[in-house]
Amino acid sequence: MKNWNFVFAGFGGQGILFTGKVVAYTGLVDNREVSWLPSYGPEMRGGTANCSVCLSDTPIGSPLVLQPDAIVVMNKPSYDKFIGTVQPGGVAVIDSSLVEDRTDRQDITAVYTPATKLAQENGIPKLANLIMLGGLLKATGFTSMESVTAAVEKCVPPSKPELVALNMKAIALGESYVE
Repeated sequence: MKNWNFVFAGFGGQGILFTGKVVAYTGLVDNREVSWLPSYGPEMRGGTANCSVCLSDTPIGSPLVLQPDAIVVMNKPSYDKFIGTVQPGGVAVIDSSLVEDRTDRQDITAVYTPATKLAQENGIPKLANLIMLGGLLKATGFTSMESVTAAVEKCVPPSKPELVALNMKAIALGESYVE
């Protein structure tokens, strides 16, 4: 399997760290080396939040991701900060509901998904992050849907089992949106 270095970024409260955690758990399910490094401002909800996730078949030397293979950005400040860091040939999944900019980079694949709008229209307003995850999965094929399902089941608190189906609905929505 290909080694993947991801950056997930947006506002605190958008589920950025949860999304990264789900991706990290897919690595555990797939029996890979994993690192998950969260970073957030002191404000948390409403402040900026991002996390780096590395999935590898060999030991990971550093959890810092300075040139990601793929990014998921859910706000304009994150877009501005990370769009230039994506490796040539990489992927940028951008919430076009919240980021109006379009990259002029020809050396990456930009996937514009109106995740926040789709989440509201489908009655799952707090799950735009997982719509973005579905877009990332479709655009990169970094793992299988079976591994994502197992990771979601692991990351959703046992006290809220009904959220597993809603999370999977959001991921499927994002996956189906991307061509």
